[in-house]
Amino acid sequence: MSEQSFDLEQYNYELPEELIAQEPVEPRDSCKLMVLNRRVKSIEHKVFRDIKNYLRPGDLLVLNNTRVIPARLYGKKETGAKVEVLLLEKDGNDKTWKALVKPGGKIKKGNKLIFEDDLVCTVVEHLEDGSRILEFDDPNFFSKLPKIGEVPLPPYIKKQIDDPEKYQTTYAKEDGAVAAPTAGLHFTQELIDELTDYGVRFAEVTLHVGLGTFRPVSAADIRNHQIHEEYYTVSKSVLRDIVRAKAEGKRVIATGTTVVRTLESIARNPDKLAGKTDLYIYPPFEFKIIDAMITNFHLPKSSLLFLVSAFAGQDFIMNSYEIAKEKKYRFFSFGDAMFII
Repeated sequence: MSEQSFDLEQYNYELPEELIAQEPVEPRDSCKLMVLNRRVKSIEHKVFRDIKNYLRPGDLLVLNNTRVIPARLYGKKETGAKVEVLLLEKDGNDKTWKALVKPGGKIKKGNKLIFEDDLVCTVVEHLEDGSRILEFDDPNFFSKLPKIGEVPLPPYIKKQIDDPEKYQTTYAKEDGAVAAPTAGLHFTQELIDELTDYGVRFAEVTLHVGLGTFRPVSAADIRNHQIHEEYYTVSKSVLRDIVRAKAEGKRVIATGTTVVRTLESIARNPDKLAGKTDLYIYPPFEFKIIDAMITNFHLPKSSLLFLVSAFAGQDFIMNSYEIAKEKKYRFFSFGDAMFII
């Protein structure tokens, strides 16, 4: 592996703004699909529902069933000044959360923040990374979030969606993410049923996607980047499904980079089926479980772009992105898909 592979600039590319998808296509499985064969370095252009033609009976397709919570709250300080809060993750109990706040410089430890429905929290700690620890006075405040909060969209999506369910997978069920596992947005229930009838097996894991997913990498040498932690859980039955698929010579296919990180984490620590992972995947990397992956087109200089480059080859991936731009693929969360086999 050459030193060049660790150079952040090798993962940079220019993207016309009009190729950043502002809304999902309808139906979900009608988006474009770029199929990359990493062994023979071939590229095909299809529609997502064509993915069946590249799957085999017995393949184990692993989904991330996390659900995005209404994590963005608008409120005010006791002075009446407006504030915005973005919940990131629980901090020990249901009442205490790590969060980002705006305007950050004016929200101090001890401040009380007031929201709709008489909901109040206190800033109990100001962390080194600029985030805050907030303690809510209502132990049942989480149940109020659907009423007073909104689902946060990535900063590059400027258009408000008419239905927040468009930013949820059809199989989302475990509350906790602040961003969607977007590779799964392309599946309709009809497509899942069709693939099941065809003989594809499905399994679900949970990884609560954090905002670190969108955090830009600034280290010139990507080995010096600090990856974010995210909470995951894998059931023993899913672990058995994976072992069975491997024993039978079937493929384990990850739907999204979050599933890749989850499964490759338990491959390295099979006794830890729940907890936080900070597994950082960049070239070179030995994949122990994943045989193929479905993914979207990722931001330049992002850890997710490093991950797919580790799987398919950095030159091959970056070339495929240039082809995607030429063919007007749609990029990022609401964009088109890639299937790497």
